[in-house]
Amino acid sequence: MFEYRAYAGRMDAFQGSLLDWCEETGLGLLDGTVKRTLLDRGAWIDVRPQWVTGADRLFERLLEAVPWKAERRHMYDRVVDVPRLLKFYDEGEELPDPLLVEARDALNMHYEAELGERFVTTGMCLYRDGRDSVTWHGDTIGRASEEDTMVAILSVGTPRSLMLRPRGGGGPTLRHDLGHGDLIVMGGSCQRTWEHAIPKTAKVSGARISVQFRPRGVR
Repeated sequence: MFEYRAYAGRMDAFQGSLLDWCEETGLGLLDGTVKRTLLDRGAWIDVRPQWVTGADRLFERLLEAVPWKAERRHMYDRVVDVPRLLKFYDEGEELPDPLLVEARDALNMHYEAELGERFVTTGMCLYRDGRDSVTWHGDTIGRASEEDTMVAILSVGTPRSLMLRPRGGGGPTLRHDLGHGDLIVMGGSCQRTWEHAIPKTAKVSGARISVQFRPRGVR
């Protein structure tokens, strides 16, 4: 286990948004503010820019409060470092900031009727700079490999590009730059019929935290 402080030299360049720096953090509305884009193969995405006000304050609180971990994974014939820091909060675990509890409750109020269940787990990723990334994938561990579901992602910190493309090709690659309190929700068949990624980039030096809310049994 490694705390983020072991990597502090990689995050000195974080620059907050002048529009987003305020003493109080809070949530905006979801009703009437979320823009849905229908994709093919039964997938869709919802986007709500700057859902969190004072998101740079939230970023700093999470940076300090979350016990960030470095992981290593087998890839081909060797073990490599996962290029981001991680923390997973399972169902019933206390979240590191009360605003995340409010966000999960608001998402459940808005989406539970459509989803048919509640968001109950919270995964978190810390992208320390442009060298940290996640390759093309879908959240298909568990029920999402066979069932429609939703994954809601709240981004705070320096914006990074989240890319989406149809699994197996044959369609466009979409890009959404997410940070400073932006929300994206991937729904329908998106996890098994589309893939998403955060590519490496030399243009970004600041850090970003991704907070992923999921239903039970979806990873």
